[in-house]
Amino acid sequence: MQPSHRANSLWLQSQQFRSSAAYRLLTAQPWAVAFIRSEFTADKPRVALELFHASLDSFLKLARTSDEQIPQTYSAQDFAEVWVKQGILARPLIDGRFVYEPSAQTLRTLRFLADFSADDSHLNSSRLNTLLSSLESLAHETDPDPEARIRALESQIAMRQAQINELRTGDAPAVLSRATALSATRSVLDLASSLPADFRLMRDGVQEMLHSLREGILDASTAKGVAVGQVLEADRQLRSTAEGETFRGFTEFLNSPDAQQRFRAALSEVLERNFVDDLDTPERQILTNLLRELRRQAAEVHTSYGKLSESLHAFVQSEDYQQAQLLRQAVRSAEAAIVKSVTLRPRSALAPLELFAPQFMTLAGLGIFDPSEHVAPPPLAAAPDYSASDIVRTPSTPQANMAFLRESVTSKLGHRSEDRLPLDEIFNDLPEEHRHLNTVRALIEIGRTNGESLSETDLMTITFRQIDGSERTAILPALTFTKEPL
Repeated sequence: MQPSHRANSLWLQSQQFRSSAAYRLLTAQPWAVAFIRSEFTADKPRVALELFHASLDSFLKLARTSDEQIPQTYSAQDFAEVWVKQGILARPLIDGRFVYEPSAQTLRTLRFLADFSADDSHLNSSRLNTLLSSLESLAHETDPDPEARIRALESQIAMRQAQINELRTGDAPAVLSRATALSATRSVLDLASSLPADFRLMRDGVQEMLHSLREGILDASTAKGVAVGQVLEADRQLRSTAEGETFRGFTEFLNSPDAQQRFRAALSEVLERNFVDDLDTPERQILTNLLRELRRQAAEVHTSYGKLSESLHAFVQSEDYQQAQLLRQAVRSAEAAIVKSVTLRPRSALAPLELFAPQFMTLAGLGIFDPSEHVAPPPLAAAPDYSASDIVRTPSTPQANMAFLRESVTSKLGHRSEDRLPLDEIFNDLPEEHRHLNTVRALIEIGRTNGESLSETDLMTITFRQIDGSERTAILPALTFTKEPL
């Protein structure tokens, strides 16, 4: 291959791609790709560690019966550990619990596999109209001629006014057909599916900066000012990437009450349309939770930035940093005094000095002995005395008395002329110490275990007492007991 060939850069990218998580996922065994695709979907971005291991273990038992290439000695935990080391999965600590989630490259690879295996085409009129609107908006916002922009706005006003007149006279075109509306909705979902990978890259970049800052602080040979400068430069480069642009744009959107209100209103109107019934259940869930999911992903990036800011603040307030600042100020003052001095003149050397000769030895590895650094630390203070009276337990909602509740249901069914007993009537007749949230859950569990069905149309309200003495009202589907509990 010639050194100047245009394929050189692509060749290097291909070599780097072979060591990426995306390549490892694409070249993995088919059963592994199928399991990861089934576990991580748009409406389930992360899975708890225990649930992931249990699901993988049950799948391996089924897969080993038809695929002899799966090692028998590898457990679900071993496969998960390998995927984490390869960068296919990440295992962050979220709210005190370890969870599994796909990495940024895995997210994009899963989206590619979903598009590759889907039969429907994303090329529809809705996407073409979106492309046209984006091009017109780009041309308008980048036009330096104010008169041209005014003419464009006036033409848009005239077009809107013509549409209003058509609606008033009844000559407006019909609304979108059901198939066209479904295609437009799926185009919106496809557009939203590319956002998690950008947020994940942004979050991983911030966490990598935080890790490098902590390593620089712990390393005694690192210049403190250089460590902070490297972090700030990395932050500037991260914000200038495509993922940083996406995150900044969505941060402005999520911080705008007007934009959020418009988003919620438009989303509510779309969900009320008839064509939404033709969407799959996961698609409806994604559409319903779209704004909340965007806020959650942005909050993760903000949390990482918060930890980075706390580490920078703690480092700047540390004694080492303060001493380094004082030393730099003293050196600058001495340099300024030497420059302004009248008596200190530049002098030429009596003999030529070879500062870069191999006989010279660097003093960077030598340190000056400081006796204060070798003084034994003071003894720790005595531990405080505690007694049994200092132990205070956190109040919690008591557990439900299942035997008492079953007996209450049986007794009330026996004293009624009709064999239908609503759940709210049982709850209201219970003693006050039993009218709490866990009792509501237990009664529902007893009814469902006994084969009672929940009404899809009727609702019931139950007022229960909380541990602080306040009362709350729960709205539940109507549940009626018709036979004695098992």
